[in-house]
Amino acid sequence: MEANVEIYTWSRCPFCIRAKALLKQKGVNFTEYCIDGDEVARAKMAVRANGRRSLPQIFINDQHIGGCDDIYDLEFQGKLDLLLKGDAAAS
Repeated sequence: MEANVEIYTWSRCPFCIRAKALLKQKGVNFTEYCIDGDEVARAKMAVRANGRRSLPQIFINDQHIGGCDDIYDLEFQGKLDLLLKGDAAAS
């Protein structure tokens, strides 16, 4: 089963572009919510992200992963692929 990956972004955010590049490199399908200047959408994102308002914010199977540095940390630790395969033990 393919993981449900969601990412909140701003179109010109370098960290968002970098996080999406990692997902694309891994062949991951994801849903992108580009919230450029939409403070209502950002507030909704912050609720899901435990108060974090920075971008990007990434979710895998409704689990909050964090931002760009967080997803790269998971990749370097070898845990990202486990999460993408639905292995809850990776978190």
